Amino acid sequence: MKSLVVRLDSFGDVLLAGPAVRAVAARSSHVTLLCGPRGADAARLLPGVDEVLVWEAPWEGFDPPPVRPADIDGLVGRLRAGAYDTALVLTSFHQSPLPTALLLRLAGVGRIGADSVDHPGRLLDVRHRRLAGRHEAEAALDTAAALGFPAPPGDDGRLRVLPPPDTGSLTGNGPYVVLHPGASAPARAWSPHRCAEAVALLTDAGHRVVVTGGPEETGLTREVSGGLAVDLGGRTSPRTLAGVLRMADVVISANTGPAHLAAAVGTPVVSLFAPVVPAERWAPYGVPVILLGDQSAPCADTRALTCPVPGHPCLDEVTGQDVVRAVHKLIQERQP
Repeated sequence: MKSLVVRLDSFGDVLLAGPAVRAVAARSSHVTLLCGPRGADAARLLPGVDEVLVWEAPWEGFDPPPVRPADIDGLVGRLRAGAYDTALVLTSFHQSPLPTALLLRLAGVGRIGADSVDHPGRLLDVRHRRLAGRHEAEAALDTAAALGFPAPPGDDGRLRVLPPPDTGSLTGNGPYVVLHPGASAPARAWSPHRCAEAVALLTDAGHRVVVTGGPEETGLTREVSGGLAVDLGGRTSPRTLAGVLRMADVVISANTGPAHLAAAVGTPVVSLFAPVVPAERWAPYGVPVILLGDQSAPCADTRALTCPVPGHPCLDEVTGQDVVRAVHKLIQERQP
């Protein structure tokens, strides 16, 4: 059976779909993952994915593209050529799968399932209703099971990626803590001065610190490192970043893709979590986590991209010393 899994959002969203993808792969001869450009690198890291199709949907992302009939026709043609027997459409709790389902119907996909609050008409063969409060990774697994793809025996349902490479040449020898200061939206980021404060205090406490960031974040990582930490800003691909995170004692990160990548390689996370989305759905999954940040702040559940509260108090009232204490607690819990 040829199966299609659709997850059109960002890097972290695609990682959270990983357990559901493995469930589909266990009962399929071939699995294609259709994702957006921001999730493509994550899709290529997931076990069970045989092929990745990349398409930017006009109803997803922070800056979606315009609706172009030729682009829609092109996607439908690619999907029709794939001759998929079944499709699992995965969305966040606040999104509708129905635009995607309509295109899959036009492409002739035989059986389509999704989690949908809205009445699907003839667009879905299986309409799942998620349980209240389920984490996004669990909700995706539930939807897969409703479509006939239960978690395979022996699969613990945690996040997972393909084995990353050795990254000792980047990080150097000895234990270290990773701090990832960036985030996909300003409302989710801990301020640079707080990150720099944490680097200095962790160094004073005897930790080696590695600071990570993408090619567009080299100025940020340089500022945060302050000459005290190993600055890997712009020096890691997604695969090598997975290797760096895998060997860390603890990863410190906002609610952004690398936090979920840390969970996927089994590393504990100090999560600086802005409550603009609910932590019960989006916190790092399946690993020890200490959640920092005021989850009852006025910005809670707003899905704001820029903090609507002056001073960004939900995160910036968290101090570097708070992070050091959380790091020490997770390290102690990890020791045999």
